[in-house]
Amino acid sequence: MTSNESRLEYPWKDTLPEPGHAIEVADDVWWIRMPLPFALDHINLWLLRDTIDGREGWTVVDCGVARDEVRERWKQVFENVLQGLPILRVIVTHMHPDHVGLADWLCKHWQVPLYMTMTDYITARHWSHVDATGQAAGPSGPAAAEFFARHGLLDPDAQEQIRQRATYYPDLVPAVPDEFVRLMHGDTLTIGDRDWRIIVGYGHAPEHASLYCDGIHTLISGDMLLPRISTNVSVHNFEPEGNPLPAYLRSLDAYDDLPDDTLVLPSHGRPFRGAHLRIAQQHAHHDERLEEVVQACATPHSAADIVPVLFRRKLDLHQLTFAMGEALAHLHALYHDGQLQRRQDDDGVIRFVRASA
Repeated sequence: MTSNESRLEYPWKDTLPEPGHAIEVADDVWWIRMPLPFALDHINLWLLRDTIDGREGWTVVDCGVARDEVRERWKQVFENVLQGLPILRVIVTHMHPDHVGLADWLCKHWQVPLYMTMTDYITARHWSHVDATGQAAGPSGPAAAEFFARHGLLDPDAQEQIRQRATYYPDLVPAVPDEFVRLMHGDTLTIGDRDWRIIVGYGHAPEHASLYCDGIHTLISGDMLLPRISTNVSVHNFEPEGNPLPAYLRSLDAYDDLPDDTLVLPSHGRPFRGAHLRIAQQHAHHDERLEEVVQACATPHSAADIVPVLFRRKLDLHQLTFAMGEALAHLHALYHDGQLQRRQDDDGVIRFVRASA
């Protein structure tokens, strides 16, 4: 456990839901976990008791990736957790594969609607499509390989592996429902007999939706607020001039009015209390990282050069692509703030250097 993580309060300590089962974490709010095929090996999903038009059942928040083992785990949940009641709707916080991957399957299985923000729904629909050449949109494939090469990732093996991941997104999100119900910031969604306020955030995903219920002081934070790891904030090839880090940090201001005893239900890690402390930790973390990047850029550095400054452990390819995006997010934040300058050198690589250097 990290020192920051240890300062938070974990009501269930080390207890985790058993596969195919659930833990009730708040009145009529249940916690389930699904496996992920990455180093980050799990995602937390949430079941909320609901009634729509007089029909009793459940609302699902987030879905897991489209893998057979996850579908089988869901079938165990249907049997063990739903108490013989149906799922009535599916809410997806954002368009990343671990959150939206099985939305189409769940919606079709139960014949229920999908709720998402507009930007993330459209993005998920676009990225899940494979064109006639076998390519898909998104941060993978040849376009991503070329983008990372411009930012210093020149290793031939890494380049080839990124090129070969042309269908990374649709492999995990093979379909998205044809229709959806739009979520917008400030909306109130009634689930059962409680109102949940939609809080939209930026930087991690195009239009990420968290849900807060004041009646039970509970926040379903998605990936915007995590207890152990820092939320990934990346610049991608499809938005090469993006500046997502300030947008993410500003988005955390939307949680300022939450009560101190708010129970945070994150997508990764364990439910915790201490939202304001965790937000302060996130600001401090990025302040430290930005200062490290400024110091490193006393001499010209590419994003690939900055990766070992920010990440001091060995990374697999999946982690490396996230790390490249994160390095660029910090470089762009400093560049757009006027603290760094950039140039494209004769080798075609973009490098950043301190404005005063």
